[in-house]
Amino acid sequence: MPRDNMTSLVQKIGRQALVTFRNPSLVGDKAFLDNQGKLQSLMTEIRAADLKIAPRKVDCATTPLPHNPPVTYMHICETDQFSMGVFLLKSGASIPLHDHPGMHGMLKVMYGKVRITCFDRLDKSTNVASDTQFNSPLLPFQRDALRTSILRSVGEFTEESGPCILTPDRDNLHQIDAVEGPTAFLDILAPPYDPDDGRDCHYYKVLESASDSEDKKAEAQGQKEFWLMEVPQPSDFWCGGEPYPGPEVNI
Repeated sequence: MPRDNMTSLVQKIGRQALVTFRNPSLVGDKAFLDNQGKLQSLMTEIRAADLKIAPRKVDCATTPLPHNPPVTYMHICETDQFSMGVFLLKSGASIPLHDHPGMHGMLKVMYGKVRITCFDRLDKSTNVASDTQFNSPLLPFQRDALRTSILRSVGEFTEESGPCILTPDRDNLHQIDAVEGPTAFLDILAPPYDPDDGRDCHYYKVLESASDSEDKKAEAQGQKEFWLMEVPQPSDFWCGGEPYPGPEVNI
């Protein structure tokens, strides 16, 4: 039996997201973790049908950008505390490696399969040794802007998988790739991106040192370090918009 807007699962998720993130000073304490757990449980339940979204067929269109964006976004709702919407990726599309400054996030696949590659950024003050060489030569100003990171995880997720969670300090940088066809995921970010408040989206390129000894030493310790270089938004990526067909969320 269809639920009305006030009792729809996505409405419950919106309300729980507000409760979870409305008081930033409580982030990390027991009340926050309890509310985050409730939000995670609700996100685990939701499926594409709850949002009235049907899985897309493989897109064979050859229409060039910008009329055929590789990724589109359905806006559901946004407050000062969080934003919620659905990202839809065409077959073979990727959301490039990017960050979420000072933000929490929760992602749940609605259909298809995604591969998510997560990094943790290390000490921002780390400098590149003058004798460190990279596979691609860098200009001096590029070397000064490099930051070290650790590859935290690489995993594939479907609608049967639980939500993926990011925090300001863990799994905060990630790349999302569509695997074996089109895919879509429900996305919550808290607080929303806001360049005026220091939360702009930055894109990165992963560089590996040309030093085999450094790589082997890191791998032996179980964590391999990479260098991240901030880059402009990749020219082959942009995100279009499309209407959200599901139940309205009133916050």
